[in-house]
Amino acid sequence: MEDKYYPLSSLAIGEKGIVKKLTSNDLMRRRLLDLGLINNTIVEALHKSPFGDPVAFLIRGAVIALRSEVASMILIEKINVEEE
Repeated sequence: MEDKYYPLSSLAIGEKGIVKKLTSNDLMRRRLLDLGLINNTIVEALHKSPFGDPVAFLIRGAVIALRSEVASMILIEKINVEEE
C-alpha cells in the first residue's frame, strides 16, 4: 500500500494530497505535528519561491512554507480535485 505514497515535495503547484505518514523523528516530527500535519490532513501546494525552494502549502487554512528537505519527510497520497 505504501507504493502509492509520495513525498509532499513531489506535489506540483495546485495539486493536493492527504498526509499519511511522517518519516522524520524527534523535534522535526513534533514541529510538523504542531503545524497540523497529522494523518488525513489535506495539503495543497500553492506557490514556489523564485528559486523553487521553499514551497508554500495550504494546511488546515494556514499557508506554511516548507523547504524541500522537510517536505520530503512527509508522505502523502495524491488526490484528484473530483475526490473532494
